[in-house]
Amino acid sequence: MDGYPNVSDEQLIARLRAGEKKIMDYILDKYKPLVLGKANAMFLIGGDTDDLIQEGMIGLFKAIRDYREEKETSFFHFAELCITRQLYHAVEASNRKKHAPLNTYISFDARSGEEGRSLAETLPTDATNDPEQLVIGQETMQLFWEKLRSQLSSMERQVLDEYLAGANYRQIAEKLGKSPKAIDNALTRIRAKIR
Repeated sequence: MDGYPNVSDEQLIARLRAGEKKIMDYILDKYKPLVLGKANAMFLIGGDTDDLIQEGMIGLFKAIRDYREEKETSFFHFAELCITRQLYHAVEASNRKKHAPLNTYISFDARSGEEGRSLAETLPTDATNDPEQLVIGQETMQLFWEKLRSQLSSMERQVLDEYLAGANYRQIAEKLGKSPKAIDNALTRIRAKIR
């Protein structure tokens, strides 16, 4: 961090814009503790501290990009404001549950069931040339779908069929005469039953 002694942040920004690209890394490193402090003080639903740190670094990058010396504020205060706004925006977005479907999907690698096997381990792969494994895989897949369909309501089966055919929430809702929210709720119940 001793690369630019006695040089103000404002002067560094001017030099960066003049073409000294290595200054960007210096400023990002210099302000990372500020980002870490602010990120550690917040909580992101469906995320972790690393996600907040990344958002804070995006805010810092925006501060470097958008800082204007003629606005008569120090870079430090401008950067602090940009970082804080970016973090609050990320927290607000997570609270709106806009990305809830992304956070509720089932991982192919998650262990579950009595045998502790992952979904990826139970599904057949095309890479095998062993006819016995292919038949076992097909039977396993057929049993999985039969068991799942037996646990679904009539509406949930219709929603799943349309969803697997590539229809989106709005298209499924129109076809079944339901609201998109009802379709979203049905898919959430289906995911829970798959688990």
